[in-house]
Amino acid sequence: MKIQFNTDKNVEGHERAEAYFSAELETALARFEEKITRIEVHFGDENGEKFSLKDKKCLIEVRPAKLQPIVVTEHSDTVEKAFRGALTKIKKTLETTFEKQKTF
Repeated sequence: MKIQFNTDKNVEGHERAEAYFSAELETALARFEEKITRIEVHFGDENGEKFSLKDKKCLIEVRPAKLQPIVVTEHSDTVEKAFRGALTKIKKTLETTFEKQKTF
């Protein structure tokens, strides 16, 4: 499972942060590891330098083998909170998607 991170010009990307987020993704999605080919995580700040509540965005795109990509987005006050929310959403979405596949 390959994990790729992207940030817009308003969010700094650090190797330490990427290592932390990668570890969190691998732990949370470990049971789906064989079914996922790639994960892309996009971080952004929608208002740039201006202050605004919930302007940090995390988009997680998961590419399951033999299925269309699954995308979730979360907005929050910090990049970390946005990541946590998006991780929760993608985990639930993958559980539902793979459970439906078992019934067919």
